[in-house]
Amino acid sequence: MPAVVHEGDAAGPAGTLFASLYGELAPHPWRDPFVASSDAYSLFVARSSALGWLTEAMPDASGGLWGMNDAGQDRPAAAGASPSRAAWFQVSLTEPVPNRRPLPVQPFLACADDVVARIGTLRLTAVQLLLPVQLLLPVQVSPVEGLGISPRTPAVGSLLQDAGWFADCAPRHRTRVRVTVDGGQDPAIRSAAPAMLDWLRKLDQHVFSDDSLSPANDDHPVLEPAVIDELWQGPARHRVTFQGALAEWTLDALGWLAALLAEASARHGVGIPLLVTASRSTSRTG
Repeated sequence: MPAVVHEGDAAGPAGTLFASLYGELAPHPWRDPFVASSDAYSLFVARSSALGWLTEAMPDASGGLWGMNDAGQDRPAAAGASPSRAAWFQVSLTEPVPNRRPLPVQPFLACADDVVARIGTLRLTAVQLLLPVQLLLPVQVSPVEGLGISPRTPAVGSLLQDAGWFADCAPRHRTRVRVTVDGGQDPAIRSAAPAMLDWLRKLDQHVFSDDSLSPANDDHPVLEPAVIDELWQGPARHRVTFQGALAEWTLDALGWLAALLAEASARHGVGIPLLVTASRSTSRTG
């Protein structure tokens, strides 16, 4: 059964950013799990506040990237069960996505990574993300003179600049990955995927080299959605799978890749929340 995550009071589902981290989490032996101030929720609030990414929960608050909804840890799965969800985090974006900047998936996962490192040592096997891609589309506005469209400048230039962070990754860290993008009951992602793949291949970047696409539902097992259907157009139905090599198997690189896929989706007319699941591929790197 998928875990049920409820939307907090801070905002509606339109700006929900959600992450589930899967793998084996070995808690630090010195840590007391019963101290409330060191649970996943409190640690995420403290860390995102320290980095300037948290919007304060007060009327007319501004600044930051997100308001806190919820977070938690799951109990380890029984022996033989796979995969086990180690932790999950949910926030609501509180400001419009700025021109030339991507969805803040990379800072979101960086904060989650810091929190998990405080709790223990995670052997990451998969990540599932809910991305509010609809926030990247032009916005309908209502000025006094009549309706109009507020344009948004795409963030591909910023993402290519940000890709420089991964320029010095050791070649041995390059990892084959499978990235499944699910539009739920909306088939738009399946019709857009071939053009998305062509566009991605033309970008001058070395973080993710995508070499194949499965536009139809294949037989490879995919994690069940960890969010309720009301937060996207669930249940899961229409999905595509991109395969390629990622510069490194880290939440940092996965956050960059997820933001790029969100930009590619919006650029090719997909304007719905997308559920993205990334896992290591069984194929070897070339």
